[in-house]
Amino acid sequence: MISAGIYSRKAVHRVYWVYSYIFRYMKNTIPVMNKALTFLIFILVLIGCQETATHENKSGNAPFPEVLVHFTPYEHNPVFAGTDTSTWDRKIRERGYILFENDVYRMWYTGYNNEESERHLGYAVSEDGITWKRDSDKPIYDSGWVEDMCVIKVNDTYYMFAEGRNDIAHMLTSADGIQWKEAGNLNIRKTNGAPIDKGSFGTPAVWHENNTWYLFYERGDLGVWLATSPDAKTWTNVQDDPVLAMGPAGYDRYAVAMDQVIKYKGLYYGYYHASDTKEWKEWTTNVAVSEDLVHWKKYEHNPIMKHDRSSGIIVYNGKDYRLYTMHPAVNLFLPSGK
Repeated sequence: MISAGIYSRKAVHRVYWVYSYIFRYMKNTIPVMNKALTFLIFILVLIGCQETATHENKSGNAPFPEVLVHFTPYEHNPVFAGTDTSTWDRKIRERGYILFENDVYRMWYTGYNNEESERHLGYAVSEDGITWKRDSDKPIYDSGWVEDMCVIKVNDTYYMFAEGRNDIAHMLTSADGIQWKEAGNLNIRKTNGAPIDKGSFGTPAVWHENNTWYLFYERGDLGVWLATSPDAKTWTNVQDDPVLAMGPAGYDRYAVAMDQVIKYKGLYYGYYHASDTKEWKEWTTNVAVSEDLVHWKKYEHNPIMKHDRSSGIIVYNGKDYRLYTMHPAVNLFLPSGK
């Protein structure tokens, strides 16, 4: 069966117009129309319009589904925050990360006591994604600086990509998501094989597919670069310019950084935080779509969350998609209408 879902409205209209023209012509020239020939012509026209629709998608007409861009704030936000007492995680900051596994929400977060203290890794769990319980009153990893993390599981191993001190991205690995082992700073190369220029490279967001690792990273929040790797050891830029640049609209004119990439119905959706001021006074959550992880189209109604609700990630619990913004506290946004 041929699905109409892959065609744009313009392509479907073109099918109707061309087919109607052919039908009128053949009706006037052939007394008895051959049904098989008519059907064959229809299929050929439809295939041509499918190619047109594919081209239109690459030109920037890809969809932004309601379930991925429209959310309603949970009435009792925030659902998780720093303790605001004399604990190691009196405050939390930057991007934490949530995975839904075996009917349990698992959250990793960055805690700290004051601006001078080292950032450490905390862990909490929840049965409903609303009420959270800290794993303990201590960090689960305190052997180094861990901030702004992304967590994915490949085969039987958990991989955490996070910022270290001075916004240098590094990797940790774990068999259970609780006991973590440092794996070192990320080794990123330019397209010619030379190391990237000295300086910070942070907010690592990682996607893994078909035995290839994709690393999105920012440099001073001034753009998002993409590098790939076959083994998560040496990464090579796909191009030496950002794949997601600042602007031209005002809402992300002065800063952008990728927080998460998901795949939905064959397309990739990147959730990123941005700022519209030079001083980065306020951060927002935004979304862009891509067919190949390299070319991105920003949602025309960005931002999807304002007022410092940033570092957003999508969590699918088997029933619906939720949006959590992780900075400066964890706020939950439910699908619109729920």
